[in-house]
Amino acid sequence: MKKEFSVSYQILNTYETLNSKTNKTKTVWLVFHGIGYLSRYFLKYFKHLDPEENYIIAPQAQSKYYLNGEYRHVGASWLTKENTEAEIENMLNYLDAVFEAENLSEIQNLNILGYSQGVSVATRFVARRQIQCKNLILLSGKVPQELSMKDFNFLNETEFSFIYGTEDEYLKSGIVKVEGKRLQELFPNNLQIYSFEGGHEVNTELISKFA
Repeated sequence: MKKEFSVSYQILNTYETLNSKTNKTKTVWLVFHGIGYLSRYFLKYFKHLDPEENYIIAPQAQSKYYLNGEYRHVGASWLTKENTEAEIENMLNYLDAVFEAENLSEIQNLNILGYSQGVSVATRFVARRQIQCKNLILLSGKVPQELSMKDFNFLNETEFSFIYGTEDEYLKSGIVKVEGKRLQELFPNNLQIYSFEGGHEVNTELISKFA
């Protein structure tokens, strides 16, 4: 007879930053990469922002694997359908540690951004930990189904933005229309939707709007 058990143990995980946080810093960014990325490579999409005024923090998804079936390039995934709730809790505990290490509770001008799978991470972290931020920016990804409008009611002054490419292969067949309607229900106030000509990619020009 097969049985599954759980144990608790302590692990270490990294995160990457771009630029330095100084008295000249105007905006702090907490950015979540998509599946297949490593945080250090995801930071390239923020190098065009003024380095004196923008400090970027990129947490690292815990589950790493070799890409494309070759033992060369490494990517990572935040979550899968396996033991999802336990993995969410592990992820949130890690993000709590990053949040504390960077003293983000003291930041007035905080942008939180998720790309692709990172959208589910960003929205779960904000909702479950009631994280205050100036902008919640969702790029080419979907908000998890378990989240509802009441999970974000505590955000009174946050601006919500959804950005997608018109040729995004993951957001075709009416998915954008359905997701747009759901976002209107989740964020009835202060929601902006932006599109650009392109696929499932990070649009650096639109990111600049929030710097």
